[in-house]
Amino acid sequence: MTRYDTNLASEFYILSCLHRLGMNATLTLGNKKSVDIIVVRENEDAVTIDVKAVASKYDWPADNLRPSKNLRHFIVLVCYEGKFEDTGFSPNVWIIPAKRIADFKKKYNTRSNVSRSLILKNGQDFLFKWDSLKKD
Repeated sequence: MTRYDTNLASEFYILSCLHRLGMNATLTLGNKKSVDIIVVRENEDAVTIDVKAVASKYDWPADNLRPSKNLRHFIVLVCYEGKFEDTGFSPNVWIIPAKRIADFKKKYNTRSNVSRSLILKNGQDFLFKWDSLKKD
């Protein structure tokens, strides 16, 4: 398993969840992108999603995450809690408005991460908040 496997599996997992919830979602293609999924809502506006995933109980790499004032851009954090290969396990998913992601970032030397400890402590309001993608 590689980091690429985790990210690609997670993008498709989130896309699947969105379709199961009746949302019109499309995966974007490319390697260097900040938008992984576009969701066209019922009122015909769109939200964008950047999916970040980890297979185990780690921080999420965030060097390419920038705070955004775009109210329709979300960061979706996926964690498989060390059970990536267990296809019967559903990962934890936090759906965070991009304007709020800075609340959970930490800088370590030259790297920037979304802190797992901060998410667990202060991010429970975002856990499985799929409805936040449906409304303004």
